[in-house]
Amino acid sequence: MNEWMQDGGRKGLDGQGRLFAARLATGLIQGGALYLLYRAAEVGMWPDTRPEVFGGLALAFGYAPAVLLAAVGRLKPLPLALWTAAAAAALFLMGWHDVARRVIPENDQAPYLEFPVLAFGAAALFVAHHLILPAIRERRWRADYHAYFDVAWKAGVQLALSLGFTLAFWLLLQLGAALFDVIGVKAMTTLIRKAWFAIPVTCLAFALAVQLTDVRDGLIRGVRTVALMLLSWLLPVIALLTAGFLAALPFTGLERLWDTGSATALVLAAAAALIILINTAYQDGRPDNLPPAALRIATRIAGLLVAPLVGLAFWGLALRIGQHGLTPDRIIALACAVVGAVYAVGYLIAAVRPGGWMRPLETTNVAAGVLAVATILALFSPLLDPARLSVADQVARLERGAVRPEAFDYDFLRFDSGKAGLAALDRLARSSDAKTAELARAAKAREVRPPLTIPERSARAADIRIRPVAGQTTPPSFTAQLSQLDAVIYGCDGDTVCRLRSTDLDGDGRDEVLVATPGSILAFALGADGQWSQTGAYAAVCSDGSQKDWPKALDESLSVTPSRLPDLIVGGRRLQAQPEIRCPPPTPR
Repeated sequence: MNEWMQDGGRKGLDGQGRLFAARLATGLIQGGALYLLYRAAEVGMWPDTRPEVFGGLALAFGYAPAVLLAAVGRLKPLPLALWTAAAAAALFLMGWHDVARRVIPENDQAPYLEFPVLAFGAAALFVAHHLILPAIRERRWRADYHAYFDVAWKAGVQLALSLGFTLAFWLLLQLGAALFDVIGVKAMTTLIRKAWFAIPVTCLAFALAVQLTDVRDGLIRGVRTVALMLLSWLLPVIALLTAGFLAALPFTGLERLWDTGSATALVLAAAAALIILINTAYQDGRPDNLPPAALRIATRIAGLLVAPLVGLAFWGLALRIGQHGLTPDRIIALACAVVGAVYAVGYLIAAVRPGGWMRPLETTNVAAGVLAVATILALFSPLLDPARLSVADQVARLERGAVRPEAFDYDFLRFDSGKAGLAALDRLARSSDAKTAELARAAKAREVRPPLTIPERSARAADIRIRPVAGQTTPPSFTAQLSQLDAVIYGCDGDTVCRLRSTDLDGDGRDEVLVATPGSILAFALGADGQWSQTGAYAAVCSDGSQKDWPKALDESLSVTPSRLPDLIVGGRRLQAQPEIRCPPPTPR
């Protein structure tokens, strides 16, 4: 008996040693690959010369090793290799598409992976892994729900602890480097700032953390039990708050909710919080994990609340899309709402169905997980590319007259929607509508994205209050072009009344327009093409803050005096003086 136990112990130790070596090797390979990608980007060598390949490799090497770290020792070598290869291939294609769909500027830094593909790629990998791993181990298309729960929540605890370990490791390195710096030894600081050290060591630290958290399985399960218990008692709180919010809506109306501009994201976040906390209370659904009666009641109530929240999200999206059309953010929000609808229907059935406490929740979670993975793969592929769909919808709105050419966001096509947007902008530049073609060509010529979009400019221009001095009127053409005059848009707003005076400043027989803002007086002239443009600004920053009275002062009096400093001709070019404007000395008290 003792010999058998000793032999089993040696086999266990040998198994742990192999796992330790495999995980450290995975971390080392991942760190080396990521460093080589970093180095390629630094010196401009392949695959940096092929940004699509670079993006695919970065996403694959950044995330796919997590499959090996999590599944080694739990799957046989062949299934493990096949699943890892499939995950890496899917990640590579997502990264490839994310870069390839965007414009690669010539002689400029190529675009790299954007945040959405990083966030949703990680979410898809986590969900897919914990759907596939139990199914492979049980050799069934759908495993027992207890296996899904056990693997997923344990991995969640391991992930949180491993990330915390990696962060603590780097904090200690920084502390050690600071100690050496105090005594004049800079080698440690220099070392940890080197990419060839920092990237591989970070990956090794994470791999080591995964191994350490996997050695004592019972401890991880204990931490998970405590975490689930604590989180589950937050469910009554969020259920009560959500119920109160929904009950108040008939009395407060929905206008304030829609006016926030982030109503959809808010209610979807609340629905996601309910879904997570419902699962912390339900756990694997076994009788020995049945929560107290108070939690069971709160869970059923929370299951009823998910549906109205998701319904509000759809309502808000419908209003925004009807008013302003599709955008990438709205398409992603719509995809999240569709997945949320599966949860809403399933949890509603689970909450009202008698017997088998919340049992339909299990099928709902699996179905929603599969749908979430499929949706993410579709969103970050040509199939449901949000940028392409948004461009098609926005251009269609313009062409059918739902939005005026002057209010259309050409900068979205130029800067925010990649190759699909540029192709649409080229087509609009050849439009039979002269105004559309003119504005599209202007957008194509811009090298830098303006700080405000055309719709934002129009909205701010509509709020501007400019009052002419007594006896004068604002030129109609000036009012019509307010959205194009940056200085006025930023200098005047709905809370500030600016004053306007027309006068001939340069003696050419044509009046210029002066607009007094709280900080300066702006001069505008009308060109031969009928366009107003800023020709100068008069400003003085006074210690007593008297410059804030420019609008009032302009209304009272105005005179023109010759400039003290003439213009200079230097190298054939005319230079204008910018003299310091002295404020009057403060009045002695």
